[in-house]
Amino acid sequence: MKTRWSAVALILLFSLVLIPPLAASPGQAKPKSQKELVRALPDKYRKWLEEEVVYIISQKEREVFLRLENDRQRDIFIEAFWKQRDPNPNTPENEFKEEHYRRIEYANKYFGKESPGPGWRSDMGKIYIMLGEPQSTEKYENLYDLYPTIIWFYQGMAEYGLPNAFSVVFYKPDGTGEYKLYSPVKDGPMKLMPHYSGDMTSYADAFGKLTDIEPNVAKVSLSLIEGEPLTDLVPSISSDILINQKIPAAPTYKVRSTYAEKLFRYQDIIEVEYTANYIDSDALVSVYQSPNGIYYVHYLIEPKKLSLERNDNNYQTTIVINGIVTDLDSKPVYQFDRRVPLNLRGDQVSSIRDRQMSFQDVFPLIPGKYRLSILFKNFISKEFTSLETTINIPERQLQMSPVLLSTRLARSSQYRGLNKAFLLNDLQFSPTPRNDFVLGDRMYAFFQLWGLTSQLRNTGSLNYEVVRENGEIVKSFSKKLTEYTEGNVFYEEFVLEGWNPANYTLKVNLQDGNGNILLSEKANFFISHLSSLPRSWVMTQPVDGDNSATVQHALGLQYWNRKDLVRARRYLEAAQKIDPTEPAYALDFCRLLFFEEKYQEVLNIALPFVNQGNKDFLEITGESFQALKQYQQAIDYYKQYLAHFGTNVNVLNAIGECYYQLGDMDEALYAWERSLQIEPNQARIKDRVKVAKDKKK
Repeated sequence: MKTRWSAVALILLFSLVLIPPLAASPGQAKPKSQKELVRALPDKYRKWLEEEVVYIISQKEREVFLRLENDRQRDIFIEAFWKQRDPNPNTPENEFKEEHYRRIEYANKYFGKESPGPGWRSDMGKIYIMLGEPQSTEKYENLYDLYPTIIWFYQGMAEYGLPNAFSVVFYKPDGTGEYKLYSPVKDGPMKLMPHYSGDMTSYADAFGKLTDIEPNVAKVSLSLIEGEPLTDLVPSISSDILINQKIPAAPTYKVRSTYAEKLFRYQDIIEVEYTANYIDSDALVSVYQSPNGIYYVHYLIEPKKLSLERNDNNYQTTIVINGIVTDLDSKPVYQFDRRVPLNLRGDQVSSIRDRQMSFQDVFPLIPGKYRLSILFKNFISKEFTSLETTINIPERQLQMSPVLLSTRLARSSQYRGLNKAFLLNDLQFSPTPRNDFVLGDRMYAFFQLWGLTSQLRNTGSLNYEVVRENGEIVKSFSKKLTEYTEGNVFYEEFVLEGWNPANYTLKVNLQDGNGNILLSEKANFFISHLSSLPRSWVMTQPVDGDNSATVQHALGLQYWNRKDLVRARRYLEAAQKIDPTEPAYALDFCRLLFFEEKYQEVLNIALPFVNQGNKDFLEITGESFQALKQYQQAIDYYKQYLAHFGTNVNVLNAIGECYYQLGDMDEALYAWERSLQIEPNQARIKDRVKVAKDKKK
């Protein structure tokens, strides 16, 4: 496989992936408050935010929506908002959306009649929109000693973080006006009785009196939660939490607001058809060193779902990966793209139907501190997910990679000489981003140590300790580094037979010969009570090895972007020599040679490609001839460039300069004036035009 990167092909839009800070920097205007942002919204979007979804939008979603800058972004967000709530995204209908607007219509029709506001604003309308139709309704509206009271009963809503069975009570204070939400803590049973004259501080007395009037109302006056024990006859704090926290949170309980932040982050760099289709995923990233000393980033992404297109008994899609590595100043260091087709038979789809797909890949990276952002796109369904993380690769210092946990270990010589995700030497690990295991599993903990001195390797040791969530040390042992035979790769097997279902922490310490702890890493995992867990199926492709042109070229670009020209030249030259027929390698090496003012070397490489009809080398060929003061040859190649690619201001300016050096002021002025027609604000070219006109006089 050849992945073709170009030094000038770094996508500048990726510099937008970092979300601008909300806090004002010195000299900037103070950020607007949420109220100010809401007031600034066009009426359509303010109504959507403040009326239509006010009870079902999360705080994170609201914050992101208010940070959007134009109507296109808002429309995309609204589409994504409803898609995240669609219980059956494979159908054209969105049942959740339809039910939500039905509830609003119902609330406006039947609630709030005794108040000047619309029904959706009323307490009953609010609860109805959030929870829907109650299972049963009890009305007590004509009792002399009881204010009008309505009890709504709900059950079976535990999936939304609510009690299995509970009531919501409304009453009319003073017997008139609209129904208000009743709180056992804030109101108490005494507030439900118009003629109560007992001790206003005694809930027990008020409860007894209310029981005499209407036992069913008394039953919910101290606790709204079915079956909650009340030994002291005082209002239930849990009921207050229910109506003030849990019920308002129920509409967003199962909605992960991650999609909103991702949509905001990537809206300017992904195609429009993807923007509303963010899906959650699990991800894992780690860095490992090859036996030749080259560092590689190994990563996996496991989207929560994978949509496929069916064609008879075949199912297919194409996975598109866009990655960008930036330094801590957000300057691009490396960009890569992968397109991996996926074709499955019907029987294969059936065997993986209940399992997640784990896309795994690897790419080389030079030492440094970086931010990594990867977009995973499903070309067929237009769904996308992403991962973002920071990476620190030391130049030479002692360091331990993260301890990852694998469900399997296989020795593989099939891919020797190639690079494959989580293949270290000939050890193929299968890490899980969730670190979930079952009783009887074999768990493999693996990592690398970099920068080991010969003395430390001979005298050092690794100490392992597994601690259960209750603090109990389940397993502890030490091994000398000399007992490991896989170079800088270290791993241990843990048989989980006889362990208890619980959360655990594995700690690994590197110690010197005196017992001093030099490095430490840990990994959390849990053992499920289930007998088995569905394991992800892996989609991956091995890529070229250390000495391939692909890897050498990638490293050369990275060093060039980090302004380390000595190493950049070494690697870019190596790539070009390994595969001299590949235009991308040759062109980037030519650009570096041109930067080093080695113009004849540029021509030696570029001219054969030009003669073969490759137009990408025309501009740098013209630039090199111009630098060598061979102006007529430069003009010829520049004009070929314009004939193929169209007008280019820089090339027009270069042609003008070449004609000027040849003494042809008319042609020089013609080229420069055309350039100024396209881009008038060129002070230097205006000066050159003036000089050329003076020379004509």
